[in-house]
Amino acid sequence: MLILQLLLMVLITQADKPDCTPQGHRVLPEMEKDGDLIIGGIFSFPCLTKIPKSFSFREFKFAHTMMFAIDEINRDTDIIPGIKLGYKIYNDCGSTDILRAVMTLVNGLDQSETGANCTKPPTVQAIIGHSGSTPTMSFAKIVGRFHIPVISHFATCACLSNRKEYPSFFRTIPSDYYQSRALAQLVRHFGWMWVGALSNKNDYGINGITTFIKAANEEGVCIEYSEAFESTSLYHEIIRIVNIIRTSTSKVIMAFMSHREIKILVDELYKQNITGLQWIGSDAWITDDSLADINGHTLLIGSIGFTVRNAQIPGLDLFLQEVNPSQFPSSIFLKDFWEHVFDCSLNPSEIRKTCNGSENLRDVQNSFTDLTDLRFSNNIYKAVYAVAHAINNLLSCDQNKSLNSNSSCLKLSINFTTAGRENVFFDNNGDSPARYELINLQSVNKGKMKVETIGYYDASLPKGQRFSINNVQVVWREGRHLVPVSKCSESCPPGTRKAVQKGKPVCCYDCILCPPGEISNNTDSINCLKCPIAQWSNTRGDACIPKEIEFFSYDEIMGILLALFSLVGVFFTIVIMLIFYIYRNTPIVRANNSELSFLLLFSLTLCFLCSLTFIGRPTEWSCMLRHTAFGITFVLCISCVLGKTIVVATLPGSNVMKWFGPLQQKLCVLTFALIQVLICAFWLILSPPFPYMNMDHYQEKIILECNLGSAIGFWTVLGYIGLLAVLCFVLAFLARKLPDNFNEAKFITFSMLIFCAVWITFIPAYVSSPGKFIVAVEIFAILVSSFGLLFCIFLPKCYVILLRPEMNTKKHVMTKMSNDIHL
Repeated sequence: MLILQLLLMVLITQADKPDCTPQGHRVLPEMEKDGDLIIGGIFSFPCLTKIPKSFSFREFKFAHTMMFAIDEINRDTDIIPGIKLGYKIYNDCGSTDILRAVMTLVNGLDQSETGANCTKPPTVQAIIGHSGSTPTMSFAKIVGRFHIPVISHFATCACLSNRKEYPSFFRTIPSDYYQSRALAQLVRHFGWMWVGALSNKNDYGINGITTFIKAANEEGVCIEYSEAFESTSLYHEIIRIVNIIRTSTSKVIMAFMSHREIKILVDELYKQNITGLQWIGSDAWITDDSLADINGHTLLIGSIGFTVRNAQIPGLDLFLQEVNPSQFPSSIFLKDFWEHVFDCSLNPSEIRKTCNGSENLRDVQNSFTDLTDLRFSNNIYKAVYAVAHAINNLLSCDQNKSLNSNSSCLKLSINFTTAGRENVFFDNNGDSPARYELINLQSVNKGKMKVETIGYYDASLPKGQRFSINNVQVVWREGRHLVPVSKCSESCPPGTRKAVQKGKPVCCYDCILCPPGEISNNTDSINCLKCPIAQWSNTRGDACIPKEIEFFSYDEIMGILLALFSLVGVFFTIVIMLIFYIYRNTPIVRANNSELSFLLLFSLTLCFLCSLTFIGRPTEWSCMLRHTAFGITFVLCISCVLGKTIVVATLPGSNVMKWFGPLQQKLCVLTFALIQVLICAFWLILSPPFPYMNMDHYQEKIILECNLGSAIGFWTVLGYIGLLAVLCFVLAFLARKLPDNFNEAKFITFSMLIFCAVWITFIPAYVSSPGKFIVAVEIFAILVSSFGLLFCIFLPKCYVILLRPEMNTKKHVMTKMSNDIHL
């Protein structure tokens, strides 16, 4: 809509000024054609004042594309019928020439007389150009004050989208705002996290590289260095930048500059043999064929970058082939162009052959006649058609409507489709939609860079769908086929995390192993993740695995040894029981209630066997069995010893034996055991032991153990055993000097001393032992106290029975007893 308003204001302004007076020196256009309405063009052919002369065939083609589009519109009866478009195309050589050309187009006077009556609009309807952002900024701000539209085909600086500064600026090429972000996503896509950034020192380069750096940082990409220079910079400045590139560790360089700067830089890199760099180019140089002319062009093979999409312009080939010096006799550049292409002279010369303009460009192959890459020429084509459609829309509007801000004429918008089915429109900032092709410079053939489209970028799509890569072979730096790597630090493998190096960017880091119990299962993890409570990290630190469940089992040596000692204890007990059974009628066996001796041996057998319940995987039943069996069997054992102690502590002939005969002894044992049974029953009913996974003692493994359930129940059971043992020890100690032929008091005293010592030391050992060794301590205490009772009480009797049978007689016993009494 804005472009229509501008054109309308131009027409109104021109209608009010019939008398024109030219002022100042008139600048002649390079090429011009008369018409009812004039479109201006400003391009950068060579600066012919320089020696040697340089030729920009691409810019010359831009100018002829504009001329072709205007001629095509003039032949089309559907667009602005009855009105012929003309053009004035200027070739600039520096900012001064640009401003002079612009002011000439704004003034629009070709008459040298004063006071002439102007019957045609003296001011151009629009200006096409310039290719550079900085030159365009210099004159677009001025032209904007005259409300003349400026439509650029190549000026991409995002700053030109500022409507306050450049109210009449439009462009048919996307803003660098989108290109810079697309380049940042490109760098991130290929994993280049450590790159260098170079630009030319003007508005185009500074704005573009600044936006790129900001977008790259958002993508997690780090910039090792950022430098800027101009094609006019001093040589030592170029050398300084070359040295930075030489000493840097990044192998990918983002070059946001024009073809002039990149050629100067690459030529110096080639001289100093600095190779192995992956270049990422902005659209200002990535498709420029003049790159093939420099010595170091091989360094640029493999470069990638975004540019506008390619297109075809039907009929342009024939138009270019018909170019001839006779079309514009006053064009100095066309004359030089012709002499350069055909290596001749249009004027008589002794140095070169003479030509007369009859030569034909059909027989010439160069970048001017080549139509394989019309990306930016198509932008010129669209710009001219945008002006034509704007004029056509104004002329088609209802002439009877008032030309005010509310008129429907001012609400019209530019939106049309080209012959190549490309939709053309401008947003509120005068920008075109951001659609790019990702191209790859793959080789140099006959002085021309061969490019391949390897992907696309469309800023109008959702964020995750904007960037896509084609399934084509990509040529990387200097013709290689492997994707280059550019990182400040190597990737941290799974099992490690990144730790940023002090004073350096986040891309420079050390790889730190995850601590035990934490993992990282991705490359370049920032943090290590803690494993769930029932899991632990593997040796590589990249996965959580179930923790090892540990318990006291028969598979380990200590478990086997303790089980073996338990069975040995059972074996010895059974052997002694057999000996006592065989010699059951002898005085030494019958003395002191032989039935209690057999019950004691039986309970000792159970004590040895109950230790086996502590070995193996704890279950609900085994946990309840091991502690209750231990408590009851030991009470039964100590009760038998206590009964025997009471007997031996009584003097012969004492009345106590009348009240504590064999029956009373059995009832005493039964009563003591029954009390322990009741304690265990209450324990099992109220809070029984249960299997428990202990994850507190060890972080890397789980101790499967039996939780006591009620610590009070356990220590009550143990305390009751200790009470009986102490009572037994006291009685035996008091009776130690009684007649000793059949007196067991000394042996019982010694056995109880061992028993009490074992279980007193058991308490601190039990509390302080880690994990499964608590079970080993408990088994050890059971076995040692059982062996102490077995050997201290029964081994002396077995010695007499088997080795001193002469002492196992009633006569010997009575004689010894009588002597002891009289003493």
